[in-house]
Amino acid sequence: MPESTKEAADYILPLYMNGLSGRMLIAPSVSKKKREMLLLYGHHAMLERWWPLVQNLRHYGNVTMPDLPGFGGMEGFDKIGSDINLDNYADYLAAFVKLRYKNKRLTLLGISYGFVIATRMLQRYPDMAKKVDLIVSFAGFMHKEDFLWRTQTRFIYGRVTRLFATRPLAFIIRYGFLNRPVIKGLTRALPRSKHRHLGISPETFEINMDFEVMIWHANDVRTHWLTTSQFFKLDNTKTHIALPVEHIVSKGEHYFNNTVVEQHMRGVFAHYRKFQSASLAHVPHITASTEEVGVMLPAGLKRILAKKV
Repeated sequence: MPESTKEAADYILPLYMNGLSGRMLIAPSVSKKKREMLLLYGHHAMLERWWPLVQNLRHYGNVTMPDLPGFGGMEGFDKIGSDINLDNYADYLAAFVKLRYKNKRLTLLGISYGFVIATRMLQRYPDMAKKVDLIVSFAGFMHKEDFLWRTQTRFIYGRVTRLFATRPLAFIIRYGFLNRPVIKGLTRALPRSKHRHLGISPETFEINMDFEVMIWHANDVRTHWLTTSQFFKLDNTKTHIALPVEHIVSKGEHYFNNTVVEQHMRGVFAHYRKFQSASLAHVPHITASTEEVGVMLPAGLKRILAKKV
């Protein structure tokens, strides 16, 4: 694990909720600002991976970042006999918000798939919007058509990933293929995987590969592939949300058509505002420093977060 993330351990606590065991990171503000921020990481991550972003956000208030079922080492929905689907993630997140924040207001920040879950929660629990003063999307998305891939490609990816999510194949993938040589080889071979490591040194690439293996092992394989298959059926555009959204798009976005994402967000949220991150990929690489991850907070968003709440 990168040295810069080891200090995250000082802020990580056990999380036991709804019969599932995981972790959550609670980092207090390093300034006089007391904004309460709930950060939801994305699809392929763990708490330590996003510690550098937490370090940046702490200048604007307190930051809480929980695991969700099947992600980051947390037990998955399979353990309690629940379906692995977006509605259940939204319900779980709503329960966490009620437990953690009670009468407090919060700023909701979602990275990629984390934003998808946050959006669905607000759609299923419209009263929850009264607790939220702001929602921030870091390279988030809304709909299956947001992807840059053609309809036929999305269809194929959906079918293949659904197959990978079957219990026998998920077991074989976890214990037969998720090792350093395979992950490193696929990262070098697949164009979109290579894109996530643009502009880094060979030494950093090797460190990234060690961390990639750790993340793959921490996340439940069946959860990973089943939720991936659901990307290609996603439609979060049917229910209005009475909140403004601040959308951070990446300069080097390689998964989504940002114009289409914007159209979908404008149709759902009460107000839409866009800022551009200087990231060369969807999000900065997995061992990026606090300074490197800082590109995810453009000056305009910093001004908004700095406002008194």
